[in-house]
Amino acid sequence: MNNIVITFLASFLIWILFLGLFVFWVIDGKIKKEQAVHGFFAFNIAWILADILKNFFPSVRPFLANGNPALVLSPGENGAFPSGHTAAAFALAVTIFMHNRKVGIFYIIAAILIGFARVAANVHYPIDILGGALLGTLIAVLIEKVHFPLTISRR
Repeated sequence: MNNIVITFLASFLIWILFLGLFVFWVIDGKIKKEQAVHGFFAFNIAWILADILKNFFPSVRPFLANGNPALVLSPGENGAFPSGHTAAAFALAVTIFMHNRKVGIFYIIAAILIGFARVAANVHYPIDILGGALLGTLIAVLIEKVHFPLTISRR
């Protein structure tokens, strides 16, 4: 894979997916707004939990271990497990999938690409991606089970 493509997928694709939530918010309809709110919470909770878990599972990132460059804009030097990018991407993708299967498939494919790109970019190991994907999926399912409906008062 080309280094520019790897950098794009590993650094930017997640933010494009996140911006997609605003599209869901703007599209009229309670389900789409609820989908956006659930996605926003799932994304952020997964990212924060992944960051917390890195303190309990310290691991050296590949670029620090092997001396090869990281192909991302800002490689973190904190622990590698679990991947916060992958956790957030899967939390968002699974949330979208549970609300809208057609768009959700696109989001899941993008989340998988993000995971592969994070390994190709030399900032994560495959186990970090697997841990992030499992964490993100779990968060999405839990948020859907809690299901806080979006209530909009209309007069």
